[in-house]
Amino acid sequence: MAKPAPYDFVFDYLPLNITVKPRFGMHYIYLDKKIMLILRKAAKNTDLNGIWVATSKEHHQSLENDIPAMTNFILDNGEMHDSGWRLLKAGDEDFETAAIDVCELIAHGDKRIGKETKGGATL
Repeated sequence: MAKPAPYDFVFDYLPLNITVKPRFGMHYIYLDKKIMLILRKAAKNTDLNGIWVATSKEHHQSLENDIPAMTNFILDNGEMHDSGWRLLKAGDEDFETAAIDVCELIAHGDKRIGKETKGGATL
């Protein structure tokens, strides 16, 4: 049996037609055949816990301007992981407010968030 999704308050702010798929100890959130978020709360690599936001590099700066808590992934060795994903760290003081802001962007159809997935058609 899958564990319940962490940070479940986000479901109050996301559209009703999302799909949640538990995978690899995380919860993947899809909307309209696009991955939008991953919710992660694990005992290992706790610095990666929080909400992963699917986006692309060209939107990083504008999203970070709108939601300053959004950050890069910093790996265990201190290096920045350069990817299309952004992270809202679970331990940050403004985590919940930032998460709600991201969910509201998704609910309003912000095109900066979401990535087409190869398996999207099979959702």
